[in-house]
Amino acid sequence: MKRALWIAFLLAPALLTMAVFVAWPMVSAFRYAFQSFNGLNATGFIGLRNFTEVLFEPPFSGWTMAAFWHNCIVFMGLMVAQNGLAYLIAFALLKTLPGHRVHQVIVFLPVVLSAIIVGFLWKLFLHPLFGLVNAALALVGVAPHSWLGDAHTALGSIIATNAWHWVGFPALIFLAGMQRIPRETLEAARLDGAGDLMLLRRIIWPLVAPSATIVFILTFIGSFNWFELPYVMAGSNGSPGGATDVLGLYFYRTAFGGVSSGLQDFGHGSALAVLMFVFIAVVSAVSLRYLRRREIEA
Repeated sequence: MKRALWIAFLLAPALLTMAVFVAWPMVSAFRYAFQSFNGLNATGFIGLRNFTEVLFEPPFSGWTMAAFWHNCIVFMGLMVAQNGLAYLIAFALLKTLPGHRVHQVIVFLPVVLSAIIVGFLWKLFLHPLFGLVNAALALVGVAPHSWLGDAHTALGSIIATNAWHWVGFPALIFLAGMQRIPRETLEAARLDGAGDLMLLRRIIWPLVAPSATIVFILTFIGSFNWFELPYVMAGSNGSPGGATDVLGLYFYRTAFGGVSSGLQDFGHGSALAVLMFVFIAVVSAVSLRYLRRREIEA
């Protein structure tokens, strides 16, 4: 009995925190999504109207689809740039070259930094007048460019910043998976004439399927929950011209107001939050099931 009370006492603060800051806001969002609002006051139950307006009626439907498409671009960009580079870095660390322990720390170091700090730091690096990126490019004769002010490069610049920030996390996940591969398997492949590229494609990749599953699911969830970096580097309106607008910014702007829309609309904002939650949960569950099956087949 005393053991049960002691365990309950230790768990109570965490459970209370989860209930107040996670469970209650989620329940409230589901409730608000089915109500209309006049300012901060709920005026009544309106069924699925908020959802239909957000998805199918302009101008909300256009904003929703544009933000959703940008999240898809973020996901694809991070899968290729961030996770592809992480896979190569993990393979390089697997070779245990001199100083590989130090390199592991260096690769992971940006991950421990706050996203707010990283956003402000890279906003300075990408500054068109005195930024480090333009200064480095000027050394090879490339003209200065407004990376965050150009609609064609703004989203890509933030994706590159996110990749720099998080590349160490999937790299260590891939490295952990690679270290579980028996050395005899890799040595046998080497004796059969397999080079690094063949090892990466034919031997290592199928055997790190569990690590790839974790990386894929976390990247997907992170890509469609994207908020901090675009907010810090491009503002709540997704500047320039909405080129960096994602679902997280769109939800924030709709629910709590923004520069272009000062009014708070908890009904539409809650509907967006519910749709984001359902979409991420469903796609993650289906993908996890498929990828787990792939692990068994591999």
